[in-house]
Amino acid sequence: MKRLDRLGNVEGEAKLPSYDPQKHGCGIVHLGAGAFHRAHQAAYTDDALGAAGGNWRITGVSLRGTDAADALNPQNGLYTLIERGIDGTHARVIAAIDRVIAASTDRKAPLEALASPQTRIVTLTVTEKAYGIDRAAMAADPSHPAVSADLLEPRNPAGVLGLLVEGLRLRRAAGTAPFTVLCCDNLPENGFLLKAGVVDFARRIDQGLAEWITAEVTFPSCMVDRITPAATQQTLENAERLTGCEDRGAIETEGFRQWVIEDDFCNGRPQWESGGALFVKDVKPYELMKLRMLNGAHSMLAYCGYLSDYPYVRDVMADATLAALVDRHMEAAQKTLPRLEGIDLDTYRHDLLERFRNPAIAHQTYQIAMDGTEKLPQRILAPAADTLRHGGDIRPFAFATAAWMRYCVGRKADGMHYALRDPREDEIGSRIGNLNTAEEISAALHSLPGLFSADLTESPEWRRCVADILFLMLTKGMLPAIRLEAT
Repeated sequence: MKRLDRLGNVEGEAKLPSYDPQKHGCGIVHLGAGAFHRAHQAAYTDDALGAAGGNWRITGVSLRGTDAADALNPQNGLYTLIERGIDGTHARVIAAIDRVIAASTDRKAPLEALASPQTRIVTLTVTEKAYGIDRAAMAADPSHPAVSADLLEPRNPAGVLGLLVEGLRLRRAAGTAPFTVLCCDNLPENGFLLKAGVVDFARRIDQGLAEWITAEVTFPSCMVDRITPAATQQTLENAERLTGCEDRGAIETEGFRQWVIEDDFCNGRPQWESGGALFVKDVKPYELMKLRMLNGAHSMLAYCGYLSDYPYVRDVMADATLAALVDRHMEAAQKTLPRLEGIDLDTYRHDLLERFRNPAIAHQTYQIAMDGTEKLPQRILAPAADTLRHGGDIRPFAFATAAWMRYCVGRKADGMHYALRDPREDEIGSRIGNLNTAEEISAALHSLPGLFSADLTESPEWRRCVADILFLMLTKGMLPAIRLEAT
């Protein structure tokens, strides 16, 4: 079987790029060349190259493993992107990636790419824990292993902050214009956070460099959204059928994608809007939209679904009664949001419901339910407090909160115990372990430090509503409580 190492080998129904990749140079370095990057930023860049050209191909950098380099380099960066939606499966070959550097086997190559005058943007998807930033202090965290090692040897970095700072130091020393740093991880105000970490790291080794970065380098925030499951053997087999080639780098994703970006680039950018990216002055309201409508509804359905023995989001949405409550929650969250340029919130809500129904995506309710004490304040409790202050209907948020409290009990109706997988699991267990009534459990969880705002804890209306719904969930069972809620 021939390898997907050139576009001329493709003999299937997969859509091919509309440009010749060999005629375009690299202008982007991406740290963290995993599946999400290949399904999201690389696909947008492929669209931009096809629409407007430019030297915007991508040099990928894997900071730890070699899997991406081993899969893509023998294929000249080509891979199949399979999109699975309710309307069927579609495939395209992406040519935006030129090569992938495995930093674990070549420490010099990432710095050479970062220092290259051709590099004008550095994008990142490395997950929150890889940055080594203390969000509370808005500074580099010297206790983080990569940060501490790179502070000792700043000219030979391996971590994210160290690589960015040394790459910028090399450019400053050579008189090369800086690159834009674009964090694409799913973190609130990610650009602001990353800038704080980079500048603080630089300040610890060179005050003048820190001042230059502050003045010259831009760190736009952005919001990303696309569900991208891990590739399976079935993914690779489907790619072979759709391209007529062996493709070891194939990935699959949902049809939906979203990218909202602050338009603040110091050295140019691709025409990502050709692929549907939305450029705005301030990304925070769009982050709020996603947190409250998508993530809030996700959390609510996860607690209800898991306790109703629905293993996947798609199973929850196949229950018409529960699906109606998911829509109710989204609509309530929508009412707490401002008008957003470029977004029709009714359409967004409809799209979310369709995504949740997608039978091709296996998103586990138990997975979404983890880390509840970290997720609840932004997703559910903040819009609940806003709704309470404005005299709106708090019941959808009270229902979601009661469902979380029922989940915190740690056992299903049949007595089966499960781990909460929450950083405050032990604290929750010690507070409610010997309690039986809904009012006692609700009161104990409302007293968790730093979780509920005073607006909620001091509201008799809110407390009564949560306790009443939790009573039904504990005494009737989750599915009967859901049925009663929907009537």
